[in-house]
Amino acid sequence: MAKTKTEPVIVLRDLKKSFGIGDAEHYAIDGIDLTIRKGEFIAIMGPSGCGKTTLLNILGLLDSRIEGEYDLEDRPVASLGARRQARIRSQQIGFIFQNFNLVTRLNVIDNVALPLVYKGTTKLNREKQASAILHTFHLGEREYYMPYQLSGGQTQRVAIARALVNNPSIILADEPTGNLDSAASHIIMEELSDLHKRGNTIIMVTHNPRLTTYASRVITMLDGKINTDTGAPKRKDETDGKRPLGKKRKRAKRKKEVTTA
Repeated sequence: MAKTKTEPVIVLRDLKKSFGIGDAEHYAIDGIDLTIRKGEFIAIMGPSGCGKTTLLNILGLLDSRIEGEYDLEDRPVASLGARRQARIRSQQIGFIFQNFNLVTRLNVIDNVALPLVYKGTTKLNREKQASAILHTFHLGEREYYMPYQLSGGQTQRVAIARALVNNPSIILADEPTGNLDSAASHIIMEELSDLHKRGNTIIMVTHNPRLTTYASRVITMLDGKINTDTGAPKRKDETDGKRPLGKKRKRAKRKKEVTTA
């Protein structure tokens, strides 16, 4: 079981994403190399415009017009057709958006069941699965409420329930607590933490440094690049953060040890 948690689920090699053409062209993602392993909880931080959300959209197969390589569970995304990518989005990836993205004309249970429609699940089974997960999030009594009848925290929990109704292995969260007060934010983060403990891979974009305490790995971005990564492998020449000794320094050190002895 422990071995599966170290398996790479996402591998990026020299990933680039540009916008504009000619003199107006700029890279929102500029040469990212990144490996995300199964079961990690990753928090991505950085200033506005650094490429965080663009990266999340690429990981979620919402934007495939990229340069470089993106392998998802050992499969090159470039080799996947539109239908296959859509199937992966609906079955393996759960999206949690900052603005919730609930359909205002649908009640709570129908909103949560929506991903199951694309999967081809029957209406009866859709309602059963949606109802079951709403009860998990203590929203059973809100099944037939409309989105405008919910509080901010309730709305976000409905959005999370919708993201999880297909039991996805990867959860992408874009500022999941951005519009919530501290009490509601704590509830949401505890729920995401619980999902992580169950083995889900979670990738969360946030501006709030306090939320990084829930993550097992923190990445900061700057100008479309990865600036720091607490999960990055150490270089071979790194020895406990100390500079490796050259031949002259080694001789000087031995001489000093003999003298002091």
